[in-house]
Formats: sequence, structure tokens, C-alpha cells
Amino acid sequence: MRECKLSVIILSYNTGKFLNECFFSTLESAKRLKGVEIIIVDNASTDGTDKLIRNLKNDFDQKNKNKDLEFVVIFSQKNLGYAGGNNLGIKKSRGKYILFLNMDINLSKSALEDAVNFMESDQKIGAMTPKTMLFSGGIDPDCHRGFPTPWASITYFLGLEKLFPKSRLFGQYHKFYEDLTKPHEIDAGFGTFMIVRREVVDKVGLWDEKYFFYGEDLDYFYRIKQAGYKVMFYPKVLLRHYKGGSSGLRKESRQTTAASKETRLKTARASIKAMEIFYKKFYKDQYPAWLTFLILSAIKIKGFFRVAKHSLS
Repeated sequence: MRECKLSVIILSYNTGKFLNECFFSTLESAKRLKGVEIIIVDNASTDGTDKLIRNLKNDFDQKNKNKDLEFVVIFSQKNLGYAGGNNLGIKKSRGKYILFLNMDINLSKSALEDAVNFMESDQKIGAMTPKTMLFSGGIDPDCHRGFPTPWASITYFLGLEKLFPKSRLFGQYHKFYEDLTKPHEIDAGFGTFMIVRREVVDKVGLWDEKYFFYGEDLDYFYRIKQAGYKVMFYPKVLLRHYKGGSSGLRKESRQTTAASKETRLKTARASIKAMEIFYKKFYKDQYPAWLTFLILSAIKIKGFFRVAKHSLS
């Protein structure tokens, strides 16, 4: 393949249960777009997912006749976390656009073509996340997010956003008062489907590997905005999401996840650590010391109950 329009990076860790569906829906969607490379990064799986990936690669090499489509696999010798795994994919990628894609999803047939066409419509767009539906029903709220300022976080964790989802005062965490039927700027989407312009990656750099799991996509969106680019919400549904397939923390995927108790505890601790990293990195100097102390204390309390919950389950 001489020219690469789009690099699709799929990160996997013990997720063979989901990977087949994701891979083949991506192959199907790639038929409508010339110059696609699919890069699967395996983060040192221990459940046989690496064998599945090798079988997919061998089968692809034998049957693929599309010179505009490539399939690359990377096997990490250790679990580098979500940021570290994606960075391996970035270093290998060649596309004008890079799509970070979770493995617990199913793409629509036009997803890749629609995403690239939208990015090409405005050179000021640095990144985009589309409307995403859950297999369990309804919209995935994390495809449309505001940054977790102290006020947004407080109103969210107190349940005020849930009570008043259309309120500009109480709904800052997901900003559902916006018109979700039209494209518009947002603070952040999510790493489940995050397409980024190559020049943006070159400018803002790699993902921050201080995050192991959770928070790294929010960090990346924040840095993209800081660099002066637009982050956009695309209102067409391009995918469906099981949600929590690798972490095991989400109630939406409780019946489908293969995550062990050890993995659930590790990701629960990492999710709390991510909140601390993000706040200290971007907000600590913006707010008074007493508020920072209050927020970090609340994070620790939330972390205690989250870890305790998964220790008992």
C-alpha cells in the first residue's frame, strides 16, 4: 500500500471474546475507504488472545487481495496500560489520520469513511468522537463529555446531573443540554472511538503513560484543545459499544466481560489514580489550595469504596 489514509489502532488485553467481532466489523467498514491499515496491539494477554490474533493475521495474509488494506500486529512483552499500548501503535502507524478504537465495539459499515470525510471537511478539527450506542441500550454518555472541573465533578457525583440532565448549571459533566442531532464542539469524547489528525499527534506528542487505565483519553483531548484545535462531536451513530469489556467495572458488560477479579481491582485502583493525575496536572494551579485538598480527599474516599466494592464481588 503506497499511501495510508487511516491507521486504526485496536488495543487488546485478554479480550479475545470481543476482538473477533471488532476486527471483522472494522474489515467490513474498511472496504469503503482506500488506504487503511489496521494495527492490533496486544498488551501481553495471558488468556490465549495472542493466539487468536496470530490466527487472524495468518488468515488475513492468505485471503486478502486488497492492496489498499494492511493488517499489522504488535505483541508487547508486558502490559503497558492503555496509554502505553496506544503509543506502540502510534509509532508503527503511517496514516494521515489515526483512529483509536476499543475492541469491545462493532462498527457500522460506513463508520471509517464517514469519520475521515468529516475530518476532511474542516482542517481545524483536531479530533472527533461520534454518537455511540450501547449494546445494553441507549447512548453511551461518555461519547459527549465536558472536562471534570470541580463543579462538574461535584454535581455529577452528587447525582444532580442525572436529576437535571438538560441543566446547564448541573449538567456540565456530559453537557446533554447540547443538541446531539447536530455536529458541534465538545471538551472531550472518549478513547472508544477517537479519530485524530496526524499533524495533531505530531504537535501534542504521545499519550501520557503516567495513566495506566482511564483518564488518558481525557488528558489527550485536553492537550488537543490546548494546542488550538477543535474537538468535535459527530451526531451520526457509527458504532455500538459493550462498555467495560476489558476492565470488568461497568454494569453494562457485567455478563459479557472476561476480566478477572485481579484485573477488576487493578483497573479500579487505576481509575482513581487517573482522577488524581488529571486534577494535579491541569487544575491544581487554577483553584485555591483548600478546594484542591477537598477534591483530592473526595477522590480518595470514592476510591476506597470503589476498590472495596470489587474486593467483595
